[in-house]
Amino acid sequence: MPHNPAKPDVEIRDVQLLSDNWYFLRKYTIDYRRSDGSWQRQMREVYDRGNGATILLYNRERQSVVLIRQFRLPTYLNDYHGMLIETCAGLLDADDPETCIRRETEEETGYRVRHVRKVFESFMSPGAVTERIHFFVGEYEPTDKVESGGGIEHEGEDIEVLELKLDEALAMIERGEIVDGKTIMLLQYAKLHGLLG
Repeated sequence: MPHNPAKPDVEIRDVQLLSDNWYFLRKYTIDYRRSDGSWQRQMREVYDRGNGATILLYNRERQSVVLIRQFRLPTYLNDYHGMLIETCAGLLDADDPETCIRRETEEETGYRVRHVRKVFESFMSPGAVTERIHFFVGEYEPTDKVESGGGIEHEGEDIEVLELKLDEALAMIERGEIVDGKTIMLLQYAKLHGLLG
């Protein structure tokens, strides 16, 4: 169970649905009791796309990790080329996190992993997005490759599977070639915890 500090005083006064075109964008009007005891009216737009899971696949013998590369429109719109190198990830939909990440791993990378381990959870953009990400690691073997991967075409996925040495992936962070937050976190986790040691 996550740490639960004293719950703040919040009263939701109004909720307006701004968009449900893909997921849900809502405008909330709330009253929030500040630390000095006074109440403040705040308005916030919140995007709810559900929760997700991500995984770093690693192989001790090869000292390697499996990442993916795909086009991400929001990064393209924010002065980046748009081709993001990431850990495999997906939305939970109706699944539990482990079921989700096993499915996404096979769809995106082609690997059917036998053992996965959850290492932590994180809110990636808590100022505007409700999504909580469940982070996993899993060891893979070359024989675990059961399909080519690449994602699901009718969902718009066009994914390139990358196998890199861990040290090279870490160097790519330093060079600005890996800029995805969840991927940076899992690569640093692998280094700090000696997963390939």
